[in-house]
Amino acid sequence: MDNGNADGASDAGTDTPATHRELLLHDPADPAGPYAGGPWRNYFLILLDRIPTPIAVCRADGEVLIANPAMAAQWGTTPGQLRGHNLLEMFRPRAKEQLMRIAEAVRLGRRSRYPVEVQWHSAADGTEREGELTVDPVGDVSVQPPVLLAVLRGREAAPPARPRGSASPVEARILALAAGGATTAAIGTALGLTVDGVNYHLTRLARRWRVQGRTALVARAYVLGVLSPDAWPPSPA
Repeated sequence: MDNGNADGASDAGTDTPATHRELLLHDPADPAGPYAGGPWRNYFLILLDRIPTPIAVCRADGEVLIANPAMAAQWGTTPGQLRGHNLLEMFRPRAKEQLMRIAEAVRLGRRSRYPVEVQWHSAADGTEREGELTVDPVGDVSVQPPVLLAVLRGREAAPPARPRGSASPVEARILALAAGGATTAAIGTALGLTVDGVNYHLTRLARRWRVQGRTALVARAYVLGVLSPDAWPPSPA
């Protein structure tokens, strides 16, 4: 995976990448899971590299056997360097009971997907992230314990709430025209709004800022920094 394939340089033709083949020779649990037979192993490894979703194949105890570039990127490293690390040390589960369910499933040989709510510090952007790590025991049912396929789905952070004193670009332009003495009709003509549309925005601002009247709205806009204090005609800050 470090050089554009699943975990290292690939031999000529369709052979399994060298580092993967070496791993398979020394590990009875084939990381290719259900795709271990024939050429499917190679297709699985190539596909794994190209999937943008962070994915890792691990031992039953969480030790990483293979990780794709998207997973390694979460930690600011390469797939080869991620191998040998333990997922339980990389992600912080919200509820340890979820891990106990997976351990019990592995012990009983169950084949189901188990979602785990996790948090982690992403080296990609330096932020604290949270999301869901789906763990799926895979491989031949006769092989115990099975390998685990872990798929990470990050949760996008909610956009920051708009401060009470803020105003949208349209609202700021309405306030600037009002501060310059424009009538409601003139404001609507300048901005392509109806009179009702202008009044709608002014009413929403008055409720948000808890003021009454256009004069108070304009004064509040200057105090909150929505309008530039040193510009004439008035203009948004």
